[in-house]
Amino acid sequence: MRVVVAPDSFGGTLSARAAAGAIAEGWSRAVPDARIDRLPLADGGTGFVDVLQERLGGTLHEPQVTGPFGDPVTAPWLQVGTTAYIESAAACGLHHVPRERRTPEVAGRVTTRGVGELLRAARAAGCTEAVIGLGGSATTDGGSGMLAALGAAPLDASGAELPPGGADLARCVRLSGTPDVGMTLVAAADVDNPLLGPHGAAAVFGPQKGADEATVAALDAALAAWAGVLAGATGRDVRDEPAAGAAGGLGAALLALGARRESGAGLVRRLLGLDEALDAVAAEGGLAITGEGSFDWQSLRGKLITAVAGAAAERGVPCVVLAGQVSVGRREAAAAGVDAAYSASEHAGGVEASMADPAGTLAALAEHVAHRWGGSPASR
Repeated sequence: MRVVVAPDSFGGTLSARAAAGAIAEGWSRAVPDARIDRLPLADGGTGFVDVLQERLGGTLHEPQVTGPFGDPVTAPWLQVGTTAYIESAAACGLHHVPRERRTPEVAGRVTTRGVGELLRAARAAGCTEAVIGLGGSATTDGGSGMLAALGAAPLDASGAELPPGGADLARCVRLSGTPDVGMTLVAAADVDNPLLGPHGAAAVFGPQKGADEATVAALDAALAAWAGVLAGATGRDVRDEPAAGAAGGLGAALLALGARRESGAGLVRRLLGLDEALDAVAAEGGLAITGEGSFDWQSLRGKLITAVAGAAAERGVPCVVLAGQVSVGRREAAAAGVDAAYSASEHAGGVEASMADPAGTLAALAEHVAHRWGGSPASR
């Protein structure tokens, strides 16, 4: 049989490339004669640049930029012709913040400034278009740090520049200047959340960044004030637009600057040839395998698994999910085009056991699943 293995990264434990390798290894142990096409993917979050560079080539730049706490971090970006592919998480991702620092005090003090520095670097390299992958951020600053790096810092009523982060945006009354971008912008988002409210940046993503209930409320109010400033400065009120809440509101700042929104998973699907790979699988009656660290309700809101499952369903190809943890019910999974979902932690006997050897655990799960799915349809 022919199998396409097209996972996302696994929550900081395995890159998409490593996850694809582990699944392929385990599947091959159970079905040695299987033809396995590895196609590691991303949806705009962590691993966006890595999977694009593997397939598209181009020039990988590795500058140091301002990290979420103001310290320098190395943030790779990819240049293909005159297009820059920028992974916002490389500059301000949650992986830069140790778990012990994900506290209410810190949640409103981290910045997207490094993303603006990456945009400046891309412009200096001669790029005329920048595709910014959104997802996996540690920030909730509405993109104010990015704008500050582009010459438009948030100011209070006295004209003083506000501290980094989203906590003080409630005091923002104007910007220090007009943002200097000089490129066409594309916001590649892995979610469709608005900026504000119960489905917004602070409420949905703030808790995983350390925000408690009071901090979420304060950040949401600060982002509401920030949305008004953005609208006044750019002439675009984006607070209710899909993906405005992506990457802690970084999506809102990009949309206000005129960025075109595109599904991160859809963009990667197109650029990396997922449809062509699935066509080959369909012709041989094969199977699609995808996965990520946690297959949960957020996975069903425009993230990678739904893109792979949807593309597979269009061709009548069964789609199986292998994930670190699974909390999506069978009915919801089936509605998204997923035929079955399997949990590595459940197979290993617990989260701690599965995390001890993430690649080995995932390979063992793939081997187990292959015994069921690697034979004829009647054997399933």
